[in-house]
Amino acid sequence: MRSAVSKALRVRPCRQPVFPPRSSCRRAYHPSVLPSLVSATSPEFVEKSKSMEALVADIDAKAAAARLGGSEKARERMRKAGKKLPRERLALLLDPHTPFLELSQLAAHDVYPESIPGAGIITGIGRISGRECVVVVNDATVKGGSYYPLTVKKHLRAQEIAREHGLPCVYVVESGGAALPHQANVFPDKEHFGRIFYNMAQMSAVGIPQIAIVHGISVAGGAYVPAMADENIIVREQGRIFLAGPPLVKAATGEEVDEETLGGGQMHSSESGVTDHLARDDEHAIAIARGIISDLGKAGGQEVPPPVPPEDPLYPTSELHGIVGTDLRQAFDMRDVIARLVDGSRFREFKKEYGSTIVTGFAHIHGYPVGIVANNGILFSQSALKATHFMQLCSQRQIPLLFLVNVTGYMVGSKAEKGGIAKDGAKMVRAVACADVPKLTVIVGGSYGAGNYGMCGRAYSPRFLWMWPNAKVSVMGPGQLSQVMATVSKDPTKHSSLKDEIEEQSTALYASARLWDDGIIKPTDTRDTVGLALALAARERRTGSGSGKPSTTWDGDGKGFGVFRM
Repeated sequence: MRSAVSKALRVRPCRQPVFPPRSSCRRAYHPSVLPSLVSATSPEFVEKSKSMEALVADIDAKAAAARLGGSEKARERMRKAGKKLPRERLALLLDPHTPFLELSQLAAHDVYPESIPGAGIITGIGRISGRECVVVVNDATVKGGSYYPLTVKKHLRAQEIAREHGLPCVYVVESGGAALPHQANVFPDKEHFGRIFYNMAQMSAVGIPQIAIVHGISVAGGAYVPAMADENIIVREQGRIFLAGPPLVKAATGEEVDEETLGGGQMHSSESGVTDHLARDDEHAIAIARGIISDLGKAGGQEVPPPVPPEDPLYPTSELHGIVGTDLRQAFDMRDVIARLVDGSRFREFKKEYGSTIVTGFAHIHGYPVGIVANNGILFSQSALKATHFMQLCSQRQIPLLFLVNVTGYMVGSKAEKGGIAKDGAKMVRAVACADVPKLTVIVGGSYGAGNYGMCGRAYSPRFLWMWPNAKVSVMGPGQLSQVMATVSKDPTKHSSLKDEIEEQSTALYASARLWDDGIIKPTDTRDTVGLALALAARERRTGSGSGKPSTTWDGDGKGFGVFRM
């Protein structure tokens, strides 16, 4: 049977609309089909489309540069040593012609004084021997694969995704350990380097396989990746595992020893027992790893096929560029976005006439059910109550939630305050925090102020959070920011400088570089990306209770809150 994830990522050409415009024959429509009045030839559409395409092309170019890894000199050094490059190893590891959902490609972009493409690590979800896995690949062409603060953060995020979805982890190891100049921000704290090994132990304890392939040096803390793995492989006369290298050993003990004697593959496979398989070269090591994954049995969970057959949307996803554009001041109807994401463009809207600045309703994406919460303006009390009610319904029915975000925040002013916007907004935030189902967030426009919280921003632990290239995240919108700064700052020069700085810090590129998301995605890739996430969320895996009984990963503790009428 074809994998659910494969189905979720298949790209299908979208059909042209077969329904008449909204304005005619309204009663003839199936009530849950979203019609569309979008004109792909209007000047506004064309202008928006061009601006979005330019932004997408810029992000594509930056991602392509990051995929190259380190310098040509560093890549050539690996080749001369008879090694495969990191992405060549990844390509051999994954099943041919299957999708790979890469995470945070632009991590560390322009963050450090030196260039650290992708934060020196490649992470993502792909299929190995017919099974979906989280893959973590050290890129030794980038500073020898050493761990900067954002490298650690990216590695930990991949493990978090693996644990939430019960996905086996495969670590492709070649790393010099922590970047020593950054040790204060890498080594001692709770979410620093040691947490990687804590996570490996915790995941193994609940039956999530941990597999390591040592292609090069694995030193100091990095030595614990293979040591903590359930099963590992090392490449002969190439892989090295030791807590301290020859120079440090000599300084500490006076012993003179070469790397191969100290921690080579032959020694660890025949004497120490640290490694389980000795490989001839990179290809052989990867072939062994693929064999291990094929023998995992029921460990690491099982896919759940979509409950209904997937369908194409009625309208082409390419029109998303012209619907949204890059100027966040220009309004658009989020239903036009939804109609290009969901199966058959069918959407059963909930409370359509109430709280109209938020759109809520039920749909399927690649055959998987989903509840959608989407912004259509500022959040008023009615909007917050409507969203709260809907999230409670989804939580009770165990339907995953998808947040499509374009929000300036909650309404302000005396009328709103007297109407209880603070308590009503708090209800929505509480519902987001407590909804006991997988949550997915896509920021398609702005995500400002407390609206970021109510629409499941990063602090509310969505399973995944992606941003479109035009997206922005900030404490307030640029218009409000400018007015506030003009009020509090008497120095126009300082006001202008700070405004420019905050504007830069609100961009999708700035956010993605710091791993405030799981990556920037193209609008046209949103349907397939969300489909994959829903397929992963539907997986079943064994719990750590010892019962061995499969259960969905979002099973709660039975303390539901029911459904309150808002």
